[in-house]
Amino acid sequence: MINAKKIEEIAKQVSDAIPSGLKNMAADFEDKTKTVLQRKLAQLDVVSREEFDVQTQVLLKTREKLAELELKFAEIEAKFTITK
Repeated sequence: MINAKKIEEIAKQVSDAIPSGLKNMAADFEDKTKTVLQRKLAQLDVVSREEFDVQTQVLLKTREKLAELELKFAEIEAKFTITK
């Protein structure tokens, strides 16, 4: 679900932005940044792209079925109104 490689890239970019005088602390900072990012991203209510795409297709099919049922209901309702 969470792309670990992307988190590592972000952590590396952050550590690369540290001034050269603080480079000896960069490795520890990178690890801590990675840990914090992973923890915060894990708290988010997100789904994978694949799961999103599957649910999008399910929603489309559901909408199609609903439209069919609405049409059938309107036809039945029209017949009931005529016979009344």
